[in-house]
Amino acid sequence: MILGLGIDIVNVTRLRAWEDKPELLSRFFHSREIQEAREKSGTLSLAARFAAKESFGKALGTGIRGFSLKEMRVESDELGKPCMVLSGKAEAAFKQFGGKHLHVSLTHERDNAVAVVVIEGDSP
Repeated sequence: MILGLGIDIVNVTRLRAWEDKPELLSRFFHSREIQEAREKSGTLSLAARFAAKESFGKALGTGIRGFSLKEMRVESDELGKPCMVLSGKAEAAFKQFGGKHLHVSLTHERDNAVAVVVIEGDSP
């Protein structure tokens, strides 16, 4: 059963301003996300991951409260399918919400990146 759905859009120019500021990137992204993004489409990939983190908070219905953006890591499998790995307080919030499965979809084009997150769990 779907317990939560979140969607977010990020203008890529917002993150382009962060490219030369490693302290900002490391504040919001796990080092593995930064590395994977550099191997792919750079800022577009980071913008999509940032949108996914915001979408997760919206799917919970709480926003990003009580946990860090770095406690959510978006990775891609060998075929490019994104998944979100939770840790710390973000993982605890997900479990307290009743989440069992987390689905992520990312897309980007030119100046915009969009992400959708679906949280599935048992029926209440």
